[in-house]
Amino acid sequence: MNAPNAPNAQTASNAPNWTEATATEAATEAAPESATKVPTASATPASRPAKGPKADLGTEITASLVVFLVALPLCIGVAVASGVPAELGIISGVIGGLVVGAVRGSTLQVSGPAAGLAALVAETVAEHGVAMLGVIVLGAGILQIVLGLVRLGRMFQAISLAVVQGMLAGIGLPLMFSQAYPMADAKAPGVPIENMAGIPGLVADILTDRQAMIATLLGVLTVVLSFVWKKVPGPAKKIPAALVAVGIGIAVAALPGVDVKTLQVGNLIASVQVPGAEQFAGLADVAIITSILTFTVIASAESLFTAAAVDRMHSGPRTRYNTELIAQGAGNTIAGLLGALPITAVVARSSANVQAGAKTRLSRTLHGLWLLAFAMLLPQVLALIPISVLAGVLVHSGWKLFAPAEFPKMWRQDRGEFAVMTLTTLVIVATALLEGVLIGLAAGIVLAALRMSQTVIRQHVEDDTAKVVMAGNATFLRLPKVIEALEAAAAAGKPRIRLDLTGVTHLDHACRSQIEEFTAQQRGIGLRLELLMPGPATAQATPDPTERQTPVRPPARPPTHNHNHTPTPTPTAAFAKSPDPGPGPGPEAEWFYLDTRPLPDDYAGRSPLVG
Repeated sequence: MNAPNAPNAQTASNAPNWTEATATEAATEAAPESATKVPTASATPASRPAKGPKADLGTEITASLVVFLVALPLCIGVAVASGVPAELGIISGVIGGLVVGAVRGSTLQVSGPAAGLAALVAETVAEHGVAMLGVIVLGAGILQIVLGLVRLGRMFQAISLAVVQGMLAGIGLPLMFSQAYPMADAKAPGVPIENMAGIPGLVADILTDRQAMIATLLGVLTVVLSFVWKKVPGPAKKIPAALVAVGIGIAVAALPGVDVKTLQVGNLIASVQVPGAEQFAGLADVAIITSILTFTVIASAESLFTAAAVDRMHSGPRTRYNTELIAQGAGNTIAGLLGALPITAVVARSSANVQAGAKTRLSRTLHGLWLLAFAMLLPQVLALIPISVLAGVLVHSGWKLFAPAEFPKMWRQDRGEFAVMTLTTLVIVATALLEGVLIGLAAGIVLAALRMSQTVIRQHVEDDTAKVVMAGNATFLRLPKVIEALEAAAAAGKPRIRLDLTGVTHLDHACRSQIEEFTAQQRGIGLRLELLMPGPATAQATPDPTERQTPVRPPARPPTHNHNHTPTPTPTAAFAKSPDPGPGPGPEAEWFYLDTRPLPDDYAGRSPLVG
């Protein structure tokens, strides 16, 4: 299947042409494993069909074990960060492997509970309770299936790169501050602003509590390992950094005199909470519906951004976006029925899968099986993992989501997009994810509209005529500029005004109405106004019964034809005899002819200003 291309508009003349794969570079920075750059030669050109994968059973099994080792601490860590039992994170990881992984949407990307949704889930659980989480995730899954069936999967790619990066940064920054507290075996105060404000007090508590200091050092060590482990020489660097940190954490927690908090994992089956009638009755609450829509948009966007990023990492079959959206919806539907966490595609696990040499869906499906077997047969091993280590893994993920280097990069490339990106981040941190994304999208649309509404207006006075020439897109956003030009022409005090709009490629209703009103006002005070408007050649202005208008017909000569074989009207003789006809009308121009009566005797005493 051909690699998809969905360019994002860039208005700056020196801006690069972004493809959908480039537009997801920020998403590829969302996890430790995504930091490794993939050679561009490995990407399959959009114009060529991808080669069929050559599967090797041994390689697929090995890759599934690697993904399992990466996914296990992340599933548990995301659950803890979301304020729900660790078992629910494992259940979502199992569903992401066995259900989503078995569907032919994307071949190599791996799904499960994502750090990017941890803050949103924690906020939802705090407001509505764990029992309502299942209904919300179920509703989001059904909506995802519907969106996939009506083939709107690619719609989520039509989002400004600045909004995407701002959304990721707005997710990552609060995630880091919220996980700073579990790193010290403490409880976060609440919303992001409170978490940020409470950091000085947290530091003071750490310095006065030995056990909190040990837990913090384990968390900091985990973060450091996550950054530097891939630079370790030899084959050791192939071991996931998260797994190394977990091993060190278990060893330290077992030392005498160390009393850090460890993970408590119960029975996997007993943790399942199937929504009942009371929970489904909550669908009448507007807040619940809003949460469902929020989860749908964010989970879908994150999954499809990740799909485009993963497609850049391998030369196998490209993602089928609508099918993948249906697969994600099926996974979330089942997760909702079991009361588990929402599922999205995750870059960390997906990149680990690609790097391990996987070629088919088998590896990502098997990783779900290993998660299920481990949680069912060896839950006592999970109870040895310090919570501060898992928090450290998520702090590193939050840093990758935040991607501070993207801000100066965006500033250098496009300052307008930088403003959109920064605004999206700040609003998400100050309010919530949905509000921030919506405001970011609105800001991006306004920026695009302003840049597309480039109206060039030239004004000058020649002899007895005040001339105004317009070109570009004249929309309501440029209406003040248009009005200013018209008033300046009227204030020139000349007996004739010429408005040439043949260079205007788009004239919206607001600007057209303003120009027609101006024309009527100036005619009313006795001025002669020549108006050349864009539009079909057959259209004519409705003549004013109080004025004598003499239409001028073109000379009889064979018409020329354009490439669509439509006759091209010839410029009129009247305009050809004008002392300064300007650039001349285009083939689709529309003429408005005014009367040629002498000026009234009392014209000099009249005010030239528009009434």
